Formats: sequence, structure tokens, C-alpha cells
Amino acid sequence: MKIIQLMGAVAFIIGLFTAIFVGMPWYIHHDPMLPLWLKIAVYCMVGGILVVLLTVIVERRGEEAPALETIPDEERPKVLMQNSAEVPGREITEVLGMVKGHIIFAVSLGKDLSALMRLIPGGELVEYTEMMGEAREAAVDRMALEAEQLKADAVINVRFVTTSVVTGAAELLAYGTAVKLEDPVV
Repeated sequence: MKIIQLMGAVAFIIGLFTAIFVGMPWYIHHDPMLPLWLKIAVYCMVGGILVVLLTVIVERRGEEAPALETIPDEERPKVLMQNSAEVPGREITEVLGMVKGHIIFAVSLGKDLSALMRLIPGGELVEYTEMMGEAREAAVDRMALEAEQLKADAVINVRFVTTSVVTGAAELLAYGTAVKLEDPVV
């Protein structure tokens, strides 16, 4: 099923690019009723989009598909995360300040198209669920790294804030208070 969705997304993208970068300039160029200034404006707009797309492709040349940078489990900071104001059985000895992890992430146009098509029958938008799960993990990793740099034992009052930036992209902020804890009584 995923391969069929991928083929549909590729067909859509090819059709979209053909319509924008071939069809529209051809029509504009051959329509005698359009004033020259409008033709130039359309050529500038299409050319500008093409230049931006080409620069993104050149920047990403040789890279793997963009993905979230997550830390392998064995390298993750050993900082306790709590969404409460205290750590049960441990006393807070020092408040080190607020720590945060921030990310803005987007799904590919193909996944975005698949998610939009899922709106018709309804149900879970799996592509966005996966995107937000990965973004949340990356934001927590970044917050934990910041806490580790402060030599924190824990982060308390952990909270998440999300906002939609554009369709298919979301901003996620994880924040909390880095603290030092007393040594546990053995």
C-alpha cells in the first residue's frame, strides 16, 4: 500500500511541477492578450521558485533523506525527566534554571499529500503522528543535553508546546527546570 501511495505522490509532484514550470510559462508566452509586465512578473515568480528549489537540491546533494537527529539510547544523557514539581524520595538541593529543546520539522510533500488524502475518509493522520513523535523525541534530547551541560540530575515540570508553522510543519518546544538532587539514602 505504501508503494502505491508513493507512486501517487510522485505522479502528483511531476504533474504539479510540469504545470507550473512548463505549462504556465508556455501559456503566458503564447497568450497575446497578456501585457508584457505580467509576463515578466510570472517569469520572475516561476524562475525564483526554480532557483530556490535548485539551491535546496544542491545543499542536500549527497545527504541522506532529511531526518531528525536523535541520540542513540546508549549516548542519551542520564537526566531524570519529571512532569511534576518534585522528585519522589529525593530532595531538590539547587535550582539551575530553565532548560529547553526546540525543533521545527516538516514532512515531505509526498507524506503531506498522503495525510491530506486521509482527511476524506477520516481517521488517524499517521504521517503527522510519526512526525510529532520524532519531533518530541528530538526536542527532549536537546533539552536533556542542555540540562547535562548544567550538570543537572533532573528536569522537573517538563512541558511541551506545539504550534503549526505551515501545513505539514510543526514547531515543538520542550522545557522544564533543571535541578540538582541530594544523593539518595541507601
